[in-house]
Order: sequence, then C-alpha cells, then structure tokens
Amino acid sequence: MTLPEQMRVVEIAGAGGPEVLRPAARPVPVPGAGEILIEVHYAGVNRPDALQRAGAYKAPPGASDLPGLEAAGLVAAIGPGVSGWAVGDRVCALLPGGGYAEYATCPAAHALPVPEGIDLKSAACLPETCFTVWSNVVTRGGLKAGERFLVHGGSSGIGTTAIQIATALGARVFATAGSAEKCAACEALGATAINYRQADFVDVLRAEGGANLILDMVGGSYISRDIKALADDGRLVFIAFLESPKAEINFAQVMLRRLSITGSTLRPQSDVAKAAIAADLRAHVWPMVQAGKLRVVHDSEFPLDQAAAAHARMESNAHIGKIALRVR
Repeated sequence: MTLPEQMRVVEIAGAGGPEVLRPAARPVPVPGAGEILIEVHYAGVNRPDALQRAGAYKAPPGASDLPGLEAAGLVAAIGPGVSGWAVGDRVCALLPGGGYAEYATCPAAHALPVPEGIDLKSAACLPETCFTVWSNVVTRGGLKAGERFLVHGGSSGIGTTAIQIATALGARVFATAGSAEKCAACEALGATAINYRQADFVDVLRAEGGANLILDMVGGSYISRDIKALADDGRLVFIAFLESPKAEINFAQVMLRRLSITGSTLRPQSDVAKAAIAADLRAHVWPMVQAGKLRVVHDSEFPLDQAAAAHARMESNAHIGKIALRVR
C-alpha cells in the first residue's frame, strides 16, 4: 500500500467547546515495534473525546494528542515484530488516541478483525463500548445469567451495548433513559426501560428484589440511590461521572448488605491489560456480533471536517446510540 506523506486530521486548538476542533494536516505516523498503521475509514465519537477536548482528560504519555479512541479501516503498514496481520486486512481497534485522522497507529494486540458481514462504519463503533462494557460488566462486575442488571444512560453507545451483551448472557436488564423515544430504543434491545423523569429507578428495582449489578456513568446524586437500589451482595461499577464524582453516602449499608463498589477507566490501563480485554472480546463478544445478538445502534454520521458538529450532537444528549465520523 502506497502511503502519502501528509494526512488530514482534526486537532484540538485549545481547551474548550466543540468549536476548538479544527481540521489540519500532519505527517502520516509510522508504526513502531508491535504496532500497526490503520488507514482509517470511520472513527467513533465518544465522551472521553469531549472530555479531552475540554481539557479534562489528558492523553497518556506517548499517545497522540489527537482525539479519537476507536476506528476501523484497512491495515496500511505493519511495525517490527507484528504477526497475525497483513496489509489490506479489514480491522477495527481501540486506539490510545489519534482516531480523528486518515491514518492512526495502535498496538497490534488492541486490534480485532472486522466481523463478517459488518461494514466499517459499524466496526468503528464497536471497540470503545465493547472494551468498556465487557471489562466492567463481566470481568469486574461478574454479571451472571439470571441476575438483575441496571445500566444508566441506556440509550447511549455504552448503554445500548451493555443492554445487548447482558441480554445475550442471560441477565434481566433494566435501563434508565430520559424520553419515551429513548426508552423505546432500550426496550427494542431487550431491556425494561425506566423513564427517570417519570419514575424512580430505586422503587422499580426494589420492587423486583434489587439489582445484582449496576453500571453507572452518572455519579453524583445517583450514587446514594444506586446503593438503595442494589440487592444484598450487589455490585456497583462506575465508568464515568457525568454529574459529579462526589456524594455523601451511608457506608453502613455497604457493610450490612455486603455490597461491592468498584470502577475503572479504560484509557490509562496498560497495553497488556487492553490486549487481554481484546482477547476476551474475540473469544466471547465477536461471536455475539456474528450471531446477530449484538449490533451497533447508529445515531448519526458526520464527515471528518465536521467533528465539531458531531461533538455538539453528542453533548446535546439528544442522540440514541453511536455517532461516527466518516474519514473516507
């Protein structure tokens, strides 16, 4: 594959709103040892991208300063020591950064083959949500068949993925959302939807015996309510704090009811840890995709040079499912 010297990118001009995202040109990166170079066709848009743009989520050392944590396209070049990939392979990957560009590098072990029958747009929207959901709901949260699982933000990219993976694993799934349209989207995927503007998720879950596992990306005022909504021996997993990371809670309930509270963020984890998650996805989640049990719920698509509009769409909270950038 013949590579150009320069590529189109979208960079962050300075901490701020969507308007600080601007098109630019940069040299095409060269894959290092253990890395592949991806000719990006689509990139997924995620909340961490907006946090980075706002100056609240710095790129880890050695990562590209460009936003974009997932992408799909073709393998364009292979770095030293890489096996299992060939130039031209269809690939999707979790990126350390740099997805808002025509080319991006990543560790080869963080890349996955595009499932058969899946287009590159859908493939670009799988890695970030699947890595996050599997590692937090299954590996960390220990979800089992027959358990009651509650996910907040059920119509988001994370939420729609969590609903489908949990349903495929045999859990009873509940999801909060803020409109009739969003609730309908959750229900279409197999969840019992709770419109948080009309009902209290604590009451709904307590009436069902409590949640065995809750996945929370809201925090703040939800934290104490999550604890009330848990069943005895329940687990609470945090992956973000859209409202606030702070709350006043009664820890006596944690002891008396044997509750577990944990959480994680994906980007700062080691390459080895991310490679292990990728291997889990290939073994357990990719078969769900192939079987039609997990599909990407698409909200909208924007060309690369309209990344600011994509961020505005995401931050409006009007979207249902994933937003993608079309690079080619």
